[in-house]
Amino acid sequence: MSDVRIDIRNLSQEEIKALVTELGEKPYRAKQLWEWLWKKKARAWADMSDLPKTFREKLAERTLFRPLVLAEEQRSEDGTVKCAFKTWDGHVVEGVLIPTEKRLTACISSQIGCSLTCSFCATGKLKRIRNLDAGEIVDQVTLIDDIALKYFKKGLTNIVYMGMGEPLLNYANTLRSAERITAPDGLAMGARRVTVSTAGIAKMIRKLADDGAKFNLALSLHAANDAKRDRIMPINEQNSLGELKDALRYYTRIARKEVTFEYILLRDFNDSLTDAQELVRYASDVHAKVNLIEYNPIDGGEFGRTDTEDAVAFMHYLENKGIVARIRRSRGRDIDAACGQLANKNEPALKDGERVMK
Repeated sequence: MSDVRIDIRNLSQEEIKALVTELGEKPYRAKQLWEWLWKKKARAWADMSDLPKTFREKLAERTLFRPLVLAEEQRSEDGTVKCAFKTWDGHVVEGVLIPTEKRLTACISSQIGCSLTCSFCATGKLKRIRNLDAGEIVDQVTLIDDIALKYFKKGLTNIVYMGMGEPLLNYANTLRSAERITAPDGLAMGARRVTVSTAGIAKMIRKLADDGAKFNLALSLHAANDAKRDRIMPINEQNSLGELKDALRYYTRIARKEVTFEYILLRDFNDSLTDAQELVRYASDVHAKVNLIEYNPIDGGEFGRTDTEDAVAFMHYLENKGIVARIRRSRGRDIDAACGQLANKNEPALKDGERVMK
């Protein structure tokens, strides 16, 4: 082991065992420590109550333990809760608890800020500061789970990586955090209840298949022709719809899992009959189902929301052509917690100067 203190949650289980041995502790302490780090929601060394105090002191001297801190929560009229989390180095990242009749979903972030600059998304107006570590991603889940228990008397049912950042540009930490969320010696949530959403990076979608990722995959599509998608999602210029289609076909063949397309309806931009026809052709080629999403206004945004009756007609067109489709209603809009609205407008971000610029 190096003399440099390392974040203990960046160590593998084998490295934890080696550290425990090096510190002169009995081997079974490694299992206890591992469970405190990943299963028992420890927030500080002092929480690890069945570890000897001398052992905890040695750990604190040799390693760093840097969990997220819940800095602020805002509750919407519909029960949605937006959380501002403070990182060890003073940055702010947001996560959301989304309650429905059947589910309690945590929408979590993978990066502080984002580098993709999608024109319909407030997070795209923030600069990307850094990737979140796997432990910081898992912390969002455990802290939001605590909030679910506080307000709804039951724990989370689903996790979606749909908050700040692009998960596949933080690939290693996304996979490790998902593994810790689903592992029996972690949070033990079923992999089918975890969804990772990407703006579309073809080579990384293929890598997900090759690496045997067990979670669900969603693609933020939002337009089924390259000209329109280029306009609203600059990433499409390097990852065209044709390249994405090839990658998604590879993924569904190797992973034996279907993909979901997320499609924000933007009035007079991507909600016409022609757009629906293009979406049917593209989704049929990939055997994808479609979530239609209500657009949520952002500061300085150029788009408007599709009328409800037009959105329903769009959905029915897809269904009549054999595409499984549903409209995903926005929640938490009044506190800027809905899809595309995470922009660090909360008090901790204001203090740190990390909010989106109007």
